[in-house]
Amino acid sequence: MSYDVYGVGNALVDVQARVSDDFLQALGLNKGIMTLVDDTAQAGVIAQLNGTPVNQCAGGSAANTIVGLAEFGGSAAFVGKVASDEIGDFFLNDMRSLGVDYRVPRASSGQTGTCAVLITPDAQRTMLTNLAVSTSLSPADIDEKMIAKSKYIYVEGYLLTGESTKQAAYRAMSLAKSHGVKVAFTASDPFLINMLRDEIWELITGPVDLFFCNEEEAKSLTGKSDPVQCAAMIHEHAENVALTLGANGSILMHGGETIPVEGVAVDAIDTTGAGDMYAGALLYGITSGMSWHQAGHLASHAAARVVSQLGARLEDKFTSEEVRELVANIR
Repeated sequence: MSYDVYGVGNALVDVQARVSDDFLQALGLNKGIMTLVDDTAQAGVIAQLNGTPVNQCAGGSAANTIVGLAEFGGSAAFVGKVASDEIGDFFLNDMRSLGVDYRVPRASSGQTGTCAVLITPDAQRTMLTNLAVSTSLSPADIDEKMIAKSKYIYVEGYLLTGESTKQAAYRAMSLAKSHGVKVAFTASDPFLINMLRDEIWELITGPVDLFFCNEEEAKSLTGKSDPVQCAAMIHEHAENVALTLGANGSILMHGGETIPVEGVAVDAIDTTGAGDMYAGALLYGITSGMSWHQAGHLASHAAARVVSQLGARLEDKFTSEEVRELVANIR
């Protein structure tokens, strides 16, 4: 079997719930921030959601992107570590039900990672992440044969924060380059840019063929204030750049060309997974024969649709006819 994209990331189960600002304040949480928590703290927060309607799905940044690509009909594999527990069973079943190839041996002990996504009325998401056994992903879990049969690998930046996961990410990128497979990498979070700026620049100037980032990440990385200038500076080192601008759309850089992509006006309910969905739709487009402008147009509409509902999955999936109509007049 061949793959459009082979994703590498933290395997987490997202638990999404709508909460009030008072709920966040009672927990002492800063809105819009991702915080790493231990098993006990996570269990306590989830227990406090008792009686609150929740949505549960396999998640994690790269996993969300792979799911997005699969929902459009792309072929994908995913590498991430789960435990032999009930939550791990849920993750595996959820991914495989979407046709995503997953072959990673489970951790022999511990528990599967979770991410509590707390969504306030202003559509902001505050995340509490318990990485658990996802941090045990190692270079041995990376499958060279599967990478060799892929068009792209997609690596999430969060993996750079752990020694074992970083080694896995670098092995995946090294194998991809040795087999002529393109490497896509996402900055994941502004705090990563601030913490690992030099290392991320080394990746951009080295193995990365397609770099995903948002406006805040791009400004932090380059020190520039204008998004177009940010994208152009990154493009001097990376073959392709996808810089998202929230409701204002995105900027693609390809072949020395600047491709502005319009935003799509919607009433945002939950911004969870917008960037991940954008990446999934863009990767689907460029691996299925679309032009970069067409793929960006599709990605913009996909991101808009996902923020207009709860959760990182598309409740209202795009039909093949919708996709054709969306890109028909885009060149």
